[in-house]
Amino acid sequence: MEDDPSQTPQVIHMELNDEHNTDPQGSTPAPGPSAPGPSAPGPSAPGPSSTEPDSASADRGPEHVAHAGREWRGSSPEEAETERPGAHSSPMTSHRHPRDRGDGGEGIRNERAAKLPANLSRSWLLVNASKPELFEDALRSEADSVIFDLEAAVADDLKEVARYNVMRALSSGMSAWVRINAMTSPHWKDDVSALVTATGLRGVMLAETEKPDQVTLTAMQLRAGTPVIALVESAIGIENATAIASAPGTFRLAFGVNDFRKDTGVTEDPMALAYARGKLVVASRVGKLPGPIDGPPGPTDEWEDVLEACEITQRMGMTGKLCLNPDQADDINKGLSPSVEELGWAREMIERHALSLSSKKGVNIADGSYLPRLARAQKIANLAETYGLWRN
Repeated sequence: MEDDPSQTPQVIHMELNDEHNTDPQGSTPAPGPSAPGPSAPGPSAPGPSSTEPDSASADRGPEHVAHAGREWRGSSPEEAETERPGAHSSPMTSHRHPRDRGDGGEGIRNERAAKLPANLSRSWLLVNASKPELFEDALRSEADSVIFDLEAAVADDLKEVARYNVMRALSSGMSAWVRINAMTSPHWKDDVSALVTATGLRGVMLAETEKPDQVTLTAMQLRAGTPVIALVESAIGIENATAIASAPGTFRLAFGVNDFRKDTGVTEDPMALAYARGKLVVASRVGKLPGPIDGPPGPTDEWEDVLEACEITQRMGMTGKLCLNPDQADDINKGLSPSVEELGWAREMIERHALSLSSKKGVNIADGSYLPRLARAQKIANLAETYGLWRN
C-alpha cells in the first residue's frame, strides 16, 4: 500500500510498525474439533453444504473423509488388517494450532521462516504431495512458505494417495499451505472435505481461479478464517482479478504463468506478460491485499537467472514468487528483499530525520518529495527488520 504523502508520518523508529508485526489475514484459523490421526485414503465423498454448487449426494461408507463429521477415516491397504477404530491416533491431539506451538510441530521448520507472516512471504515452494519424502526437507529449506501440491504435480490416479500424505503430515506435527484442485475439478470437494480437519493447515491455494465466488465457496468449506490464495491462470481470471481480490476469503493473488501462456498463446517475454502482472498488482491494491505472487523460475535455473526473474517480478510490483526447487528459495528471498543500496539509503534518511527532530530547528521539509521519501525509507526499514537484513 502506498503511503499518503499528504499526511505527516509519525516519529520514525527502527522497529516494525504494527502492520508488519501482525498478519490478520494470514494468521492461521482457530482449529475446529480435533480429529484422529489420518489413515490411508479410501474412496472419498464431499461433505454436505448448502453452498456447494453440486447438491448431488452419494452413499458414504466408513472409508472416506467426512465433512459433516469433520474427521478423517479409513485405513491404508497395509493397515487394513490390523487397525482398530481409534487405535491409530494422531500425536497431535491438542486443540492448539501449530502456530501456538511454533510452526512445524516437532522442530520440522526453518526457524526464521516459521516466524514470518504469510503476507510478507517472498518464496513459495511447491512440493509434490505424492512424494511425502520431500516434505521435511522442504520445511527445513529457506522457503518463506511451503505449499504441499495436490494439483498440477499429481496425476489423477495418485490424487487420493497424495491427499492422504498431506493429511498425515498436517496431523502429525508439520505445518504448511496446500494447493488444492480447481473448483471445476472432481477432486476439489475431496480436497476441502479432508482439509477441514487438518490441524497444521496454514491456508490453501486454489488452482485455476476465475471467479470471486470460487474463492468464497472454498473458504466456506474450510475452517472459519482459513486464508485462500487465488491462483489466476487464465485470461478470464486476469480480467476478473479485481473482483477476485475483493472477494471474501481472498488472502493474496498468485499468477500461474505457464497455464496463462497456454491459454492465451503469449510468449515468456516480460513485455508479453506485463499486462497480466500489472492487472494482478492493481487488483491487489484495490482489494487491499499484500502484493501478488509471481510464477516460478525454471526449476533448473541458476542463481543469476533466478535473480534476473526476481528483478522483473519486483519491477512489476509483485512481492512474492513461486518456486519448484528448494535450492532457489534463498535466491528468491534475496532478489525480492531491499538491496544493500536501498538499505543504506533508508538508514541514512531515517537517521537524518531523527537528528532533525531532536534539533531546535526541527525538520526542514525542503520540497514535496520529502515525506514520500521518508515513508519509503520507513517501509524499507520495516522490511529489513522483518527479514533480518539490518547490519550494524
